[in-house]
Order: sequence, then C-alpha cells, then structure tokens
Amino acid sequence: MTTTLPTADQLREEVRAWLAAEWTGLGPAEDRWSTTPERVAWLEKVVAAGYAVPTWPVEWSGRAYPAELADAIAAEFEAVGAPGARQDKYSIPANTVLAFGTEKLKNDLLHDVLTERSRTCLFYSEPGAGSDLAGVRTTAVRDGDRWIVNGQKVWTSGAKTADYALLIARTDWDVPKHKGLSYFVVPMRQPGVDIRPLVQITGEAHFNEVFLTDVEIPADYLVGEEGKGWRVLQTALAYERSIMGDGARASRHGSIADDLVELARERGRLADPVVRDNLATVLALRELNALNNARAKAAAEQGTSSSVMSLGKLAMSGILHAEGRLRTDIAGPETLLAGAVNPVADDVNFLALNAFFTSIGGGTDQIQRTIIAERVLGLPKEPEVDRDLPFRAVRRS
Repeated sequence: MTTTLPTADQLREEVRAWLAAEWTGLGPAEDRWSTTPERVAWLEKVVAAGYAVPTWPVEWSGRAYPAELADAIAAEFEAVGAPGARQDKYSIPANTVLAFGTEKLKNDLLHDVLTERSRTCLFYSEPGAGSDLAGVRTTAVRDGDRWIVNGQKVWTSGAKTADYALLIARTDWDVPKHKGLSYFVVPMRQPGVDIRPLVQITGEAHFNEVFLTDVEIPADYLVGEEGKGWRVLQTALAYERSIMGDGARASRHGSIADDLVELARERGRLADPVVRDNLATVLALRELNALNNARAKAAAEQGTSSSVMSLGKLAMSGILHAEGRLRTDIAGPETLLAGAVNPVADDVNFLALNAFFTSIGGGTDQIQRTIIAERVLGLPKEPEVDRDLPFRAVRRS
C-alpha cells in the first residue's frame, strides 16, 4: 500500500500545531553531559510523534520521510528552541546501530538512546595508536555467547556518565590492521571498567582515559560482522565529523563573547578596518562551511561518499582558531582577567582555549587533510609500510 506523503507546508503546519500544544520549555540551560527527567519526558513525546528520526522506517519510530520533509520538521523545532528532532541526522550511536546492529541490539538500545535514557561514549583512540584508528591494540576475544575485552582507550568524552560505549577492538591479529577489527557496543556499568578523568586546559575534565580489564560484551552486541569493524567505524566517524563541522561549543557564561559582531560593537571596535576585515573573513568562512555541510549531508543521505564531511570538520577547526584570535584582539587587555566576575574576558579565554579541541577530536586536522587529499582531490595515497602486514608483525611504537 502506498502512503501519500504530506507537502512540506502541510507538515510544517502539523508540527507547528503539535509544538504549540506540547512544548512548554525545559527551564534553565542544562549541562551537555547530563539529562534531566523533564528532558527525557519531552524526548519520549518527540519519539512517539515520529519527529526524532523521521527518515527511519516506521517500525523503528520513524516516518519513512525523505530528507526534505525531515528538514521541515527540524526547522519548526529550531524555531521554538525545542530539542530532539532529526536525530537521524546526527546521533552517532542510533544511526550506527540502526545500520549495522542485530535485532536484539536495536531493541535494547535505540529507544533509550533517542530519549537519552541511555548515554553513550566512544572507545576509539588509544595511547599507542595516535591518530591511526586502525592501529588499536585493545583486544576482544570470543568466549561462548560473549566477548571478553582487555585494553586501554583515551580522550573519551562523557565516559563518567555513559551507560554504553561504542568500541573498536582487534579480533584478529593475523590479518592486516584494517581487516582484523570489530565494532561493539559495551555496557559500561560493570566491573573492569576503570574511568580516570583528564583535566583540560580550560579546567574541565570532560575527557577520560579508560582501562578495560576482562570486560564482558554480549555476542549480540557485535555491530556488523566480525572483522568488518572498519566499515562500521567509517559510518560512525562520518556522523561525528558532520556534527563537529556544524558548529562550535557555546561559551561558559553565555555572554556577549558568543557574538563577534556584538562584541566588536560593545568594545567600540566595529569601525576598526582591521577588525572589520577579520570579522568579514570569519563570517564568510562560516557561511561557506554551512553550504559545504549541506552538500556533504546531501551526499551522505543519497548513500554516496561522506569524505567531503572532512572539509567541514577541518574548516570548523580553522574558523574556531580564527574566532579565538579575533575575540582576543577585540577584548584586548581585559583578557588578562579571569573568573565569573569578569564574564566577557573569561568567555573569550575559554573559547580561545577550547578551540584547540576541534583540531584533535573526531580525527586531527592532519588526518582530515590526508582524507581530503586522497578521497576528495584524488591525490596519491600516503605510503603505509604496515598496511598489508599481518598486524601481529607490525612494530609497536
């Protein structure tokens, strides 16, 4: 049976009326690493209405809509500041599990992830692998109806509050490094998961190093096929880079430092020709990056290469660095001050320091340049002397 789709205008009217009846706000801004009962209750409504993942199949809380209609839903939610819509565009765990997970894993995880009843983190990077995600040495060994994991991960955001982790681990040491990897969902609330915070230059500790000792994973929590984890990882990374290419983190105090034009006007620097030139450059780069991200997401939704998302990831890194320099220049000597009693200076310094995170998280700037060179521009691949060696024979760093 063919279902007639609504027009974009009809759908906007429907969503607008639904929001008018249901959306009453969530109170003060929340910490990005925590979820309140009020937020969970709201997200339950969004999922039940089919607005959370509108492009997904109906049996998984979707509406089977094309991307254009799904974007109309997101636009109405954005207009009133309501969260939860269009997670089919940005949720790393939900989209990865939907694409590759077992039926049990989908049933166990998808609803709770979409409603934030369960939080997730990423077990990718390792101390000895650097930016080479195929060089991981954390092992997963099959033992009956479970996998046993041992190893160490680092730079894990949100590990302290996560219920599950998305893990890339080595399951075969006798094949080349990209072919011996498998992808898992790890239950975090169990013995053997040792989380140790890493304090950042901003004074926060959102990152962690995690030690895994005889950690158990149900066999059904293997995502994709054994030994085919590299393919799954690339899908997950595409969503992560898309998110990081979309925008920056807000300031600590939510002060005027978030808006460069207003900051320049407030400080009497808006007429300064050098400030205006740098400001125009940053604003132009923001607009260019938004257009590139739209291009990348359209390609991904059509099932084509997502490598162009690396352009957005790299561009956002450069934009944040440029914004950090410009804010510091506009604020001037006041940036020598700090603390809540100096909110503008504190935010300027915070955003300048936090800008460096985007150059590392989700793949370093250097990795993005290599991806762009090889997969977007078609330049020769960078030599990898260990690419075709059995991983057991690869020299350790």
